Amino acid sequence: MRIARLGEFNKEKPAVMVSDTQAVFVDDVIADWNRVELENGALEKVKAIDLSSRPRVDIAGYRLGSPVARPTKAICVGLNYTQHAIETGATPPTEPIIFMKAPDTVVGGNDDVIVPPNSKKTDYEVEICVVIKKAALYLKSPEEAADYILGYTVSQDVSERYWQVERSGQWVKGKSFPTFNPVGPWIVTPDEIKDPQNLRLWCSVDGEMRQDSNTNDMIFDINYCVWYISQVMELHAGDIINTGTPQGVGMGFKPEKYLKGGELVKTGIDGIGSITNHFKNYQA
Repeated sequence: MRIARLGEFNKEKPAVMVSDTQAVFVDDVIADWNRVELENGALEKVKAIDLSSRPRVDIAGYRLGSPVARPTKAICVGLNYTQHAIETGATPPTEPIIFMKAPDTVVGGNDDVIVPPNSKKTDYEVEICVVIKKAALYLKSPEEAADYILGYTVSQDVSERYWQVERSGQWVKGKSFPTFNPVGPWIVTPDEIKDPQNLRLWCSVDGEMRQDSNTNDMIFDINYCVWYISQVMELHAGDIINTGTPQGVGMGFKPEKYLKGGELVKTGIDGIGSITNHFKNYQA
């Protein structure tokens, strides 16, 4: 199943994709794809209905919102690809590096991204994003984590490196600007992903391919990350986990290739889909 939300910002309606270009609305069955509804069996309720009997709509006529509404948490795993750690000059970590970004950074996959005032070091990061299906705390093993995953989606984990790296404190400062986490175009449930640890993921800027790698370069695989995070916080339905980015980010080039505003950034993962973001300068 491919879970989607269609409509204007804050007016999205829950839907299910029935082809690459068409969807059916399910807002008469569930109020939204969000924490409360997922905790009350939203996935099971939608699976129980006959989607083929419902009228289809062309998604070209709708905005694609974030496929999960108002996540409680947006959790990130840093330096989780071997080649990315190397390009940043960091030693590959011996256990996952975990940090947070503000949950309200999450916007629709094709929404505009606003470059902060005076930013010189706004960067892009393609990531496979895990969406949590049900509450997870102190899971016993990484293998157990698979049962807690609602599905996978494409995340653009935008970063402002000056605030992230050059100012004291935690990385969250460079990660939490408004619009800094486009997610989409939809959530693909695990039954449709043969192997999430063998997916090509890529990111281009104005047509130039900058990142082109595979999730098999992860240092800590997805299930391990979910299990590990559950040891230090409780995960809830609808929470998202950005599982790390591969090499090719702007800060990894010599000279660096940061975004200045005006760029068109395309981000994709084979088997899931792609999103497109215009990066625009902040206007007061």
